[in-house]
Amino acid sequence: MKATGIVRRIDELGRIVVPKDLRRMLRLREKDPIEIFTDREGGVILKKYSPIKGLNNFVNEYSASLQQTIGNVILICDRDNIISVNGVTHKKFLDKKVSADLEKVMENRKSLALGEGMKKTIILFEDEELDGYSAQIISPILAEGDVVGAVIINSEEKDKKFSKMEFKLAETAALFLGKQIEI
Repeated sequence: MKATGIVRRIDELGRIVVPKDLRRMLRLREKDPIEIFTDREGGVILKKYSPIKGLNNFVNEYSASLQQTIGNVILICDRDNIISVNGVTHKKFLDKKVSADLEKVMENRKSLALGEGMKKTIILFEDEELDGYSAQIISPILAEGDVVGAVIINSEEKDKKFSKMEFKLAETAALFLGKQIEI
């Protein structure tokens, strides 16, 4: 990422306006949590906070267990990046920025089954080409009423139709991870 320098003044309440171009570049939305810390030289660093990344080891273990149970590809993302991958090569998905289509599904706050002769599967991350997933389940993770990510189940099996059990497993995983963030 290119370093950007913009001068802003602090107002009487101690606030600083983050410029629109910078918010767009960093995918900052209204009410997004921001981490504020300092570096050794006295600089102030603003970083988008991901509550689900704080549970990274737990999330990885949970998704690995889910993958072993159902055998499909399991991905877990926060609002910006794919943070956990099980069932395929990590390099293909890990830390990739989520696509606008996946963002829309998360913002809708409802679990969605794709493929299965209905709606086509969606591209999950930027610069991805549709690569043969025949079916997907996407279940948004909600914590304290906010969307913080999603649990995604992908299948490469031709003409795959996910069962209600797999759909409920994705919803349960999303609900459980949301509850862990709230603790």
